[in-house]
Amino acid sequence: MKPAPRGFTLLETLVALTILAIALTAAFRALGVATQSSAELRDRLLGDWIAENRLAELRATHVWPEPGSNEGQAVQAGRSYRWREEIRGTPNPLFRRADISVYSEDSGDHAIARLSGYVVKPLR
Repeated sequence: MKPAPRGFTLLETLVALTILAIALTAAFRALGVATQSSAELRDRLLGDWIAENRLAELRATHVWPEPGSNEGQAVQAGRSYRWREEIRGTPNPLFRRADISVYSEDSGDHAIARLSGYVVKPLR
């Protein structure tokens, strides 16, 4: 009598394929989340740079900004962003506070970056 051939049954093969499919689905989902997270991180980094550039511009021009709101556009890494700054007085009359918010095209009214800093009144 010949021994029965060794191998996997159809049921064992289907169970193995099901486990493999679940594992691959989880891996692709994790890869997608990582990719999305990387894109958001890139936007936030560019937003930080725009806010820092705007604050540096206020300081470098030696202009004494009036209290109130200003808005503008900036292009960074080939993408367009909006910035909004709020200039406020401080208890010290020689300083003004600048709160800068940056928005991407996709973020709507949700700021991707915020920065606060102070501008010193230029001596004349």
